[in-house]
Amino acid sequence: MTKNIIIAPSILSADFLRLGAQLAECEAAGADWIHVDVMDGRFVPNISMGPVIVEACRRATSLPLDVHLMIEQPERHLEAFARAGASHLTVHVETCPHLHRTLQQIRELGCKAGVTLNPGTPAAAIQPVLHLADLVLVMSVNPGFSGQAFLSETAAKAAELRAMLDAINSPAWLEVDGGISAETLPQMRRAGADAFVAASAIFKHPAGITKGIQALKHHQF
Repeated sequence: MTKNIIIAPSILSADFLRLGAQLAECEAAGADWIHVDVMDGRFVPNISMGPVIVEACRRATSLPLDVHLMIEQPERHLEAFARAGASHLTVHVETCPHLHRTLQQIRELGCKAGVTLNPGTPAAAIQPVLHLADLVLVMSVNPGFSGQAFLSETAAKAAELRAMLDAINSPAWLEVDGGISAETLPQMRRAGADAFVAASAIFKHPAGITKGIQALKHHQF
């Protein structure tokens, strides 16, 4: 594995009254991407943010915006998120009956194409589209809320997906999201992940955002 790890703070745990300042602090502290969780209250039980928040983040930071679409019929909204400034658009295998077409559309919009699956969905579900993916996301909690406990059994799925990506010499990032902290990151790193989404571990760190990011970067193994 040759890639340096990516740390992607998830703004789901940010203070939205101070979002611009907190994004600036993330960038100064060495964050690599900014993760935006989009929820529709249907595919997942929570409702979060839309293109207007992505556009605000784009004005506040030069970091890549890693947009995770936890929504039904994401193909209807890809253009709006791309236009708002998304760098990556990640969709769920569970919501995309025409997954090849959706990933192709993301790339045609000039974004990196990501694909993800819930903890209960087997890794084999995304094997047919791995060659189209710039990013594969392993959910290590059931999506919908920040602050959930890490599901340790998802490490085996990450390892399985790493083997599948290596078998086709894919350069795609293997990202993990859910319960990531200085304690759980090393386990997923050993499983082959190289990009890590963290919400509470950064924005709710008792010593602040900078210390939260540093703790993750210093606990790779």
